[in-house]
Amino acid sequence: MNLKIKIFFTCFGLLLSLGGIGQTIPTYSLQQFYEYNSELEHRVDTIFQSMSDKERVAQMLVTSAGELGKPEHVVLQLAKENKLGGVVFLKGTTENHKRMIDSLNTIAEVQHQLPLLFSIDAEPSLYNGRLKGTEDLMNTIEIKTNAQADSIATLINNKLLEIGFHQNFAPVVDVSPENEAIKNRSFGNDKDTVIGLSKQFIKTTQEQNIIATAKHFPGHGLVTGDTHKKSVFIDGPLQELDVYPPLVEAGVLSVMMAHITILNNKDYDTNGLPSSCSRNIVTGLLKEELGFKGLIITDALNIMKAVTIIDNAPLLASKAGCDMLLMPIDETETISAILNEMEQDKAYRNQVYQSVKKIIRFKILLNIVNPKPSAN
Repeated sequence: MNLKIKIFFTCFGLLLSLGGIGQTIPTYSLQQFYEYNSELEHRVDTIFQSMSDKERVAQMLVTSAGELGKPEHVVLQLAKENKLGGVVFLKGTTENHKRMIDSLNTIAEVQHQLPLLFSIDAEPSLYNGRLKGTEDLMNTIEIKTNAQADSIATLINNKLLEIGFHQNFAPVVDVSPENEAIKNRSFGNDKDTVIGLSKQFIKTTQEQNIIATAKHFPGHGLVTGDTHKKSVFIDGPLQELDVYPPLVEAGVLSVMMAHITILNNKDYDTNGLPSSCSRNIVTGLLKEELGFKGLIITDALNIMKAVTIIDNAPLLASKAGCDMLLMPIDETETISAILNEMEQDKAYRNQVYQSVKKIIRFKILLNIVNPKPSAN
């Protein structure tokens, strides 16, 4: 338990219970993420300053739950040890997911920790697999109009909000339904169609206060192979890159990095590393060239051959510029590796701090760090 965080929440609870001094805790929305707000900046800084470096680094880690995730007792223990910033839920029933979310929220409340971000791959094509027992949806490739994209996104959002999710790792904005890994998860093989339908899905998702995530940067649709099984290459030009600038301009809040190696490209070569671990791609291309200032998360770090064959992949992904690390094999080791690197590299330490502040900002905008009003 962090005493400073406990004091922070206690003070806010006291303000609410006093009532007579006219103080209220503001309600925010995700639409404010890219806006400057001095009060919001102050809240982020106040929470950030109350945390140790170990607690800050833990905010960057996202473990897995559900039938294909880590055992429930392991996830609960990681939460009790304050070694997580979020949890992605894999295959399971809505009832079990909600029960687990409720348990994790209780841990955060009792131990006065920052609540976790709960995410899921609720793409139209994966929706029924991730949430067993839900009504059947059309596959992403079958969505042809903005009205359909809006309707499907709304249906998904309503279910996610009911369960307690904050982030959807969707939509897939890769160009092609033919790729071995993507298949029917894409909006198609026409860039303009992919951009238009993706923008609508993102807009509808974020207006309902769920973080949308465009994936898999810089493009997984026109490559050969599946990063779950082996290293996959983009040989030459980044043919799908044109999809992203319109989505960044439209305000997408999160981007997921692909574990794809780029070669024979003088501007974007990754020197044998997957894009997720390449500073040239994460920081140079996505952040600086495309101007993306939202949340950058890796694809899974524990099951994809393209990245598990690399030593210290979570640390490399963080150094490349990723804000959140999805499903590292060992959370404790990952935290230690990042902390050790922060001691050696001041610039990297400051970069980590910016990632953590970004995560705190999202949690405030989602209104999950506000203390509950007094019953009186």
